[in-house]
Amino acid sequence: MAVEASRLPPPTFRLREEELPPELILSIERILELHTTSDSDPFDNLANDFNSVALLNQYFPDEAALGQLEAVQARLAQSERELQAEIDALREELRKDQDPSRMQLIQEMISDLLGQMSRIREKATESEAVVRNITKEIQVLDLAKKNLILSMTTLKRLQMLVNALGQLEDQIKERKYGDIKQSLAAVKQIGQTFKPYTSVPRIAQLWRRIQEVQNELRPMIDQDWDKFYVQDPSKPIKSSVVTDACLVLDVLGPDVRAQFVERYVALELKEYRRIFRATDEAGQLDNLSRRFAWFRRLLHTHETEQGRVFPAEWRTGWFLTAKFIEITRDDMTGLLSKAGSKLTVKQLLDTLAETMEFEASMVKKYSTPLRDILKATTPANATRQSKPITSAFEAHMGVYIDSQDKILSDMLSQYRGSKSRSSLEAASTSSTADDEGATPVLVLPSSTELFYFYAQTLDQCARLFTGQPLYDLCALFKKWLRIYAEEVLVQSLRRPTNFTRKSVETRHDPAELKNACTLINTADYCQTTALELEENIREKCDEAFKEKITLQEERDLFVSAISAAIGVMIRELESACEPHFNTLSRTPWSTVKQVSGQSVYIQDLLRAIEQIAETVKPVLEQKKYARNYFDKISSTVFAKFTNALVRSRPLLEIGAEQLLIDLQAIKACLLKIPGEALSTSNYTKSVSKHTTRLEALLKVIVTPVDPAEGFILNYTLVIGDASFSNFQKILDLKGTPKSAQNGLLDTFLTITSTKADLENTSFLSSLDMDPAMVANMTSPANSRVSLIPGAAGESILAALSSPPLSNVPSTGSDGTNKSDQSSKREVFSDFKRFVSFGLRRETLPPS
Repeated sequence: MAVEASRLPPPTFRLREEELPPELILSIERILELHTTSDSDPFDNLANDFNSVALLNQYFPDEAALGQLEAVQARLAQSERELQAEIDALREELRKDQDPSRMQLIQEMISDLLGQMSRIREKATESEAVVRNITKEIQVLDLAKKNLILSMTTLKRLQMLVNALGQLEDQIKERKYGDIKQSLAAVKQIGQTFKPYTSVPRIAQLWRRIQEVQNELRPMIDQDWDKFYVQDPSKPIKSSVVTDACLVLDVLGPDVRAQFVERYVALELKEYRRIFRATDEAGQLDNLSRRFAWFRRLLHTHETEQGRVFPAEWRTGWFLTAKFIEITRDDMTGLLSKAGSKLTVKQLLDTLAETMEFEASMVKKYSTPLRDILKATTPANATRQSKPITSAFEAHMGVYIDSQDKILSDMLSQYRGSKSRSSLEAASTSSTADDEGATPVLVLPSSTELFYFYAQTLDQCARLFTGQPLYDLCALFKKWLRIYAEEVLVQSLRRPTNFTRKSVETRHDPAELKNACTLINTADYCQTTALELEENIREKCDEAFKEKITLQEERDLFVSAISAAIGVMIRELESACEPHFNTLSRTPWSTVKQVSGQSVYIQDLLRAIEQIAETVKPVLEQKKYARNYFDKISSTVFAKFTNALVRSRPLLEIGAEQLLIDLQAIKACLLKIPGEALSTSNYTKSVSKHTTRLEALLKVIVTPVDPAEGFILNYTLVIGDASFSNFQKILDLKGTPKSAQNGLLDTFLTITSTKADLENTSFLSSLDMDPAMVANMTSPANSRVSLIPGAAGESILAALSSPPLSNVPSTGSDGTNKSDQSSKREVFSDFKRFVSFGLRRETLPPS
C-alpha cells in the first residue's frame, strides 16, 4: 500500500488530530469527504474503539479470500515500511528545524531587517526636513494671506460698526425707537467681535461709546414712560412709541428689562401701600376682601391701558400679582401675629377662604399654578423664597385645631366617664323596647359620628394645608381615638357599684352580653376604620410627614377593648354557670346508688349555656370574635366542671359513671351551640380533646380497686404515666381510705418500675386537688384547676386568638417539652418522691 504525499496531513492538522477525539476527527473527515475514495486504507483511521475482527472480515469476507493471505500480508508489510520511512523523514526535518546554526542565521536576518528599518526612518526624517524647507516660504505667504484677509474683514466690520454707531446716535436724538431697536442690536452684535481687541485705543474708544449710548437710552426711555404713564395732555405720547421703547429694552438686556418692570410694578402698587397700611382701618383683617377687589380693578386697568404697551412675553401681569401677593402676605403675617389670642376660628377661616378664593382666581386667570408664577417672577439674587398669601395662615392654624378639639370634646362628653354605660344600654334597648322585629344596634352611633367628623375635618384641612397643620390634626385624631377607646368603650365595661342582677334564676344579664357584643363590634369598626384614616392622611400630607403618621398605638387600644369585652362575656358565662357547678360540687356522689340519665343540674347548666349562645350570636357581627368566644366558653365550662368534680370527691364508681353521662351531655351541647356557620374543625377537636381527658379521668375512677393489679394496669393504659402523685390523686378522688392506699401505692410502684415506656407526667400533673371554692369571675384562665394546655396565666389579650390544638397524645404531659416526653422513665428517678413515700408509710396508723 503506497502512501501518497498528498494524503499526508500538514503538521498543524496532525497536531489537531492528537488533540481532538477520534470520533470527532472521523465525523469531520466524513463531512469534508477526505476519505471517500475506494482505495482508502482502513489503517489510516485508527480510533480508540478499533475493531480488529471487523477489519479482518473486511479483508477476508469469505473463505475464498483466504487465498490472498500472503498478498495482504505483503501489502501490510510494505505499508509499514513506508510509514517508517515517513516517520524518519519527519524526524530529519524536525532535526533540521532545531539546528542551532540555522536559528543563529534567522536572528542575523532579523537584525539586518531592523537595521534597514532604522535607516528608512532616518531617511524619512531627512526628507521631511527638506520638504519643510522647500515649503517654508509658501507657509509664510499663506499666513500673510490669512492675516491680510482677517485685517480686511476686521476693518470692514469696524467701518460697519462706526457707521451703525453714528446712525444709532442720530436715531437716539430723534427718539425713533423702532429704528433704534435694529441699530442697537446690530451695534451690540458687531461690537462683540471687537471685545478681544479692546487693548487697541481706537477699539477701546468705540467700546466705551457703545456703553455710553446704552446708558443714555435707559433714562430717555424712563422719561418717555413717565410722560405716557402720567398722560400729560399738552405733550401726549403715543402707545406705539412706548411699545417700541420696550422692544429697545429687550435689546439692552434682561437686567435692564427687569429693573424697568420692577419700577413699573412699584408705581402701580404705590397707592396700594398707602391705602392699605396695617395701621389704618382699611388694612385690617376684616377688610381683606377690599384688598383683593382693589387689586382686581388695578389688574383690569393694567390690561386695558398701560399693560397693552408691554410685550406679551414680559408677563408683567405675573410680576404685578407676585408683588401684590408678597406685600399682602407680609401684612397678613403681622396682622395675624398681632391678633394673637383674640383671633377667632371664624375670622381665621373666613379670611383664609377669601385668600384661597383670590389665589384660585389668579390661577384660573393665568392658567398656571400660583407657585410657578411666584418662581418665575423671583429674582435670581432673592434672599427669601416667594410664598402665597395662605402661607401666612399656616402658623396660626393652631386656633383651628383647638376649635376641632373643643368640638370633639362636646361631641363625646355625653358618652365619657360614668355616662358611657348608659349610652351603651340606651343604644341596645332603643331598638328592642317596643319593636321585637327591629334590627339590633351592632355598632355604637357615636363611633360612626366620630369618624364621619374626622373625614369632614380631614378634607377641610387638606384643602387648606398639607404640612404641619395636617400633622397636628392627625395628633388631635390620635388623642380622641385614645379617649374614645379608654373612656367610652373600656369604661362602659365597668359595672356600677349598685349593680344587681335582674333575675336570680338565670344569674346572667342578657343586656350585659349585648353591651359587650356591641362594644366588640364598635371596637373592631374603629380599629379597621382607623387604618383607613391613617392611609388617607398619608395620601394627603406632604412627603416630609408621611413616615411620622401612624395610628398603630390607637388601633392596639381598640384591640385591648375587644379583649376586655370578651372577658366580660366570659364573666357573664361564669355567673350563669356558677350555681349549677356549685350544685355539682355539693352533690354527695358516694351516696348515689344507680345511674339515672342526666343529672338535674346539667339540664339547667345546658339551658344557661344555650341562652348565652343565642344571645351572643345574632349581635356579634364578626365571626372571628364569635368563634373565639365559643372557644372560651368551652375552656371555661371544662375548667369549671373539673373544679366542681374535684371539690365533690369522693366520687366512687357510681358517681363517676353519672358524671360520665353528664360530661357527654356537656360535650353535645358545646358542639351544638356554635351552629354550622361558626363551627370549625379546630373547635370540634378542642372540645373532643378536653372531653377525652375528663373521660379518661372518670373511667379510671369507675374501675374498682380490687383487684389492685387490674386497677393499676387500667390506670397505666388510660392515663399513661408512672407518676406517684398523679396516682394518689386518683385514689383521693375515688375516696380510697388512707389505710388501703399504702398497699395500692406499693403495688403501683412495683408494676410501674417494670414499664419503662411510661411517661413521668400526664395531664393529671396540672390537676389541683385543692381548688378555690369561689372561681375567679374575670377569666377562666385564672382557674387553678385546668386540664387545658397553656390555660394557666392566660392574659386577656390572648382571648383574641383561638386556643392552639396540640397533637400531643392524652397520655403526655402538658407542661413538658417534646424532649422530656420522649425520654424514658427511670425507676425511682425522683429520690425525693420515694423518700416521702417511705416516710408516709411509717407515719400511717396500722390497719
